[in-house]
Amino acid sequence: MATVPVLTCAIIDDEEINRLTLEHYISLTDSLQLVTSLDDALQGLNYFRAGNKVDVLFLDVQMPQLNGLDLLRVLSDPPIVILTTAHEDFAVDAFDLRVTDYLVKPFDYARFSRAVQRALQQHATPATAAGSPAAAPTAPPDNDLFVKVNNKMVRINFDEVLYIEALSDYVIIVTDKQKYIVYTTMKALDARLPFDHFVRVHRSYILNMRRIEAIEDGAAVVPGGNHVPIGKSYQEAFFRKLNRI
Repeated sequence: MATVPVLTCAIIDDEEINRLTLEHYISLTDSLQLVTSLDDALQGLNYFRAGNKVDVLFLDVQMPQLNGLDLLRVLSDPPIVILTTAHEDFAVDAFDLRVTDYLVKPFDYARFSRAVQRALQQHATPATAAGSPAAAPTAPPDNDLFVKVNNKMVRINFDEVLYIEALSDYVIIVTDKQKYIVYTTMKALDARLPFDHFVRVHRSYILNMRRIEAIEDGAAVVPGGNHVPIGKSYQEAFFRKLNRI
């Protein structure tokens, strides 16, 4: 029977009740071992700069002097991060910093446990690749990302995304099953998408090249019979990319 790894973890949160809640949840979780619990991001910065390491960091966002997001930006080699916050307004920044999960307070143990499971999966990926040096470049990426839709955080599996369409100051993320309207610009989203197979093919469209079924009449055909236009100025780069699929 496979042994579940034990991940060392740290808490940085300026509110005592939140630290105590996390400490309790960690004590209930066999796969976690609490190393330190700090009430200030500056303490956390000094802790990591002193050479201390953990596998997972439970990090509050809003703290005095130095907030959690700024702490992440100055750490050269941050651990797996699970943000904990009472607000959903930091979704874009969390997306940009590639945090593993985003817990909105108050959260129960079931929600906490799902975040831990994602951390375990992320932690296991480099370990799998390490056994075979050639496997590292082809290790599958984490294709779930959080986006803010109608004032709540929604997890989207980008393997299911067909294309993304610009709509003024919004974008529409189209999947097999539904559409998500997200308040961001196409330029901002294009710069932040971490997937090489999402390609800008038109000033108003980003295409998931793994979902292309055919190319006809200057457009890519994706499931459902949808046609995504390929702009003339994008065609050369598109077909060059297509030849590598």
